Amino acid sequence: MDIKQLEEQLQLTFRQPHLIKQAFTHSSYVNEHRDAEVNDNERLEFLGDAVLELGVSQFLFREHEALPEGELTKRRAAIVCEPSLTKFALELGFDKFLLLGKGEEQSGGRKRPAILADAFEAFLGALYLDQGFEQVLRFLERYVFPKIDEQAFSNTRDYKTELQEKIQQDRNKKIEYDIIDEKGPSHNKEFIANVLVNGEVFGQGIGRTKKEAEQRAAKEALDKLEGKN
Repeated sequence: MDIKQLEEQLQLTFRQPHLIKQAFTHSSYVNEHRDAEVNDNERLEFLGDAVLELGVSQFLFREHEALPEGELTKRRAAIVCEPSLTKFALELGFDKFLLLGKGEEQSGGRKRPAILADAFEAFLGALYLDQGFEQVLRFLERYVFPKIDEQAFSNTRDYKTELQEKIQQDRNKKIEYDIIDEKGPSHNKEFIANVLVNGEVFGQGIGRTKKEAEQRAAKEALDKLEGKN
């Protein structure tokens, strides 16, 4: 991975280059290089997910003073979802910097949405640790916020939020999501999620990420509630 090229491309200088390398390191690469001291990007992705949500929330809160909480939540969900993050990652050329195992590389992993979206979030997590939240905001202001407008993400539905709003009409009902199974090797996992309302399974979804599986479970639950199934 060419850290210098990435620095020049993003006009950044990394204080801890190993963190940035880790952000682009997929678990399939680690599995094939066990003798090397390398870690995958999953923990950084966890951190970057939270950093991104905070940054986007702050932007929407300041830019759209008249919008209610429910609409802000929908817009944020549309911005931080996998298709949007994949688009951002490809526009920045992050696919060129990914470190993948041979099997993942040969199966098209460099263009796989889940891997690209995770790498984008992991990069934000690494940037946060390296230079702080203000630098993350500057990065988002340059590469993400300019693409946000009222129509930019209108075609992306957030089924989890829609289900939450529908169920919350009855305050005695509680929604929970449960990942009940994981299948496949680490570089090609498949997750199965249930959505439960007051402990009863209302829907089930399968996805390449936990978020995708939960979204599909919520969609199935909505379809049932709306009489489509």
